[in-house]
Amino acid sequence: MIEVLVVDDDTRVARVNAAYVEKVPGFHVAGEAHTAAEALRQVTGLPCLDLVLMDHYLPDDTGLAVVREMRRRGHQTDVIMVTAARDVTTVQAAMRLGALQYLVKPFAFAGLRAKLQAYAELRRTLDGGGEAEQAEVDRIFGALSAPSEPHLPKGHSPTTAESVRRALMDASGPLSAQEIAERTGVSRQTAQRYLKLLERTGRARLTLKYGDAGRPEHRYVWATRA
Repeated sequence: MIEVLVVDDDTRVARVNAAYVEKVPGFHVAGEAHTAAEALRQVTGLPCLDLVLMDHYLPDDTGLAVVREMRRRGHQTDVIMVTAARDVTTVQAAMRLGALQYLVKPFAFAGLRAKLQAYAELRRTLDGGGEAEQAEVDRIFGALSAPSEPHLPKGHSPTTAESVRRALMDASGPLSAQEIAERTGVSRQTAQRYLKLLERTGRARLTLKYGDAGRPEHRYVWATRA
């Protein structure tokens, strides 16, 4: 089993990402961390750790600072960045610190699954050891090039998508498009459009609330609680 540490400042997001990891055959969640200090403690305290899913925005430091400190201490645990940080400077810094993959939030299960499967293929390729001819070197680097999750459809904002996603995740029960609109500051029509996108990608589930008369109200709940 590939042992994974999930690092995210949001406990609910960490829980969802951990559930995603557990759905991929061959992977096991060894722990969760929600701060930079906690992440470093877990890396040190989990000797069999193989992979860290690292958020960048942490309350006490950045994810990249954690990776930098890991390397300074001699920890060579593999890292996949899983973060809303999308500026080129952060992406470049992650590459230079040896992050193997970079997954931008928001994403569906398929996006993370593709990264994890590519990582597993890389490990299988490297486990053979020995010397590598050019074709083998190309295959090793090619294992990191699994297709990413498709981009948001044209006209969809990543910031709005993230706001709607968080509103659903923070809710204690199903919400209507109007309730999402009120919590995120977008129009009802915009909220409905993003909710339908989340439903199509399997991240939200549609429920129906029947009233005394008229059409049932469409309400949405985050998929892991449906």
